[in-house]
Amino acid sequence: MVLTGGGDCPGLNAVIRAIVKRAAQEKDWEVIGCIESFNGVLREPTEIVVLDEKTVAGIHVQGGTIIGTVNKGGPFAWPVKDNEGNWSTVDRSDEMIRKLGYLGIDAVINIGGDGSQRISQKLFEKGLNIIGVPKTIDNDLAATDFTFGFQTAVQIATEAVDKLVTTAASHNRVFILEVMGRDAGWIATHAAIAGGADVCLIPEIPYKIENIVEKVNSRYHKGRGFCNIVVAEGAMPIGGHSTGEDTHEVGNEHIKLGGVGEKLCRDLVKSGVEADIRVTVLGHLQRGGIPMAYDRVLAAEFGVKAFEMVLDGEFGHMVAYRHPRIIAVPFAEAITHPKLVKPKGDIVKTAKGLGIAFGD
Repeated sequence: MVLTGGGDCPGLNAVIRAIVKRAAQEKDWEVIGCIESFNGVLREPTEIVVLDEKTVAGIHVQGGTIIGTVNKGGPFAWPVKDNEGNWSTVDRSDEMIRKLGYLGIDAVINIGGDGSQRISQKLFEKGLNIIGVPKTIDNDLAATDFTFGFQTAVQIATEAVDKLVTTAASHNRVFILEVMGRDAGWIATHAAIAGGADVCLIPEIPYKIENIVEKVNSRYHKGRGFCNIVVAEGAMPIGGHSTGEDTHEVGNEHIKLGGVGEKLCRDLVKSGVEADIRVTVLGHLQRGGIPMAYDRVLAAEFGVKAFEMVLDGEFGHMVAYRHPRIIAVPFAEAITHPKLVKPKGDIVKTAKGLGIAFGD
């Protein structure tokens, strides 16, 4: 059984296709897709579909996922409402594992990010034959050099920077581009370098507003000039916190981030920046659309490897890319700690060498 969990991501369909096409080369194997992560098994009636070569034909060029995804709830935190209308969550993992056995499911391939693979680890510890495939546009899983979807998200963000540079120059403005990146600033850093931004703000390097003001002002002479700023949604000032609000959604543990671009705009104005400032929030555009060739290839490698791990009985492991090899790593290793941008690492050194300011 194959399922996709967490936020959608360019390349998910390419992984599904690769798994199905590899499985088709073996006898007595049928691939089942579970609708909306584990929810398809947990719901009554069950929502699962047969995935064959006809079903997956051509889907590698499509964004999103043909079997749907969710980033809340799940087998360990299933939302339930009592007779008084109050919501809570219950653990249905044992029930789900029994149901999978009743359905004759021999193995599960869970395509998802850090949260999804933590669920994979817990299910494996309960005895489920499960394998993980790393998925996240944030590229924040430490066990793999890259996750599919990241390069496409960076390309989309870079194209946005490219377009904002021309309009900023035309109007002598400051443009702030808010991109995704809850805890990791990989998208922001790569897009800032590729697009030639002047300032890059990321969660790993808390900023001082005075330093950003200094950089912005240095880009102007007698009122003329322009400045482009890329900011990750999880960026925060020194001694401050990220910008967002509680979703109040049952089963969703995350704070809904957003608004850091507008906050930065207000703070720059209060700090004396006289230039016109405009804010663009890229949002879910980074998740959608056609995956670029790099992500299609990486997704295909992951999908083929995942099914071969099923054949070899390498359960309790996640597929990973360690250049130049596609390998299997234990879930415990994959989820030990996130892969964050190192403030003194090579990518930041490169950015600073190009004159990009991080506000530190």
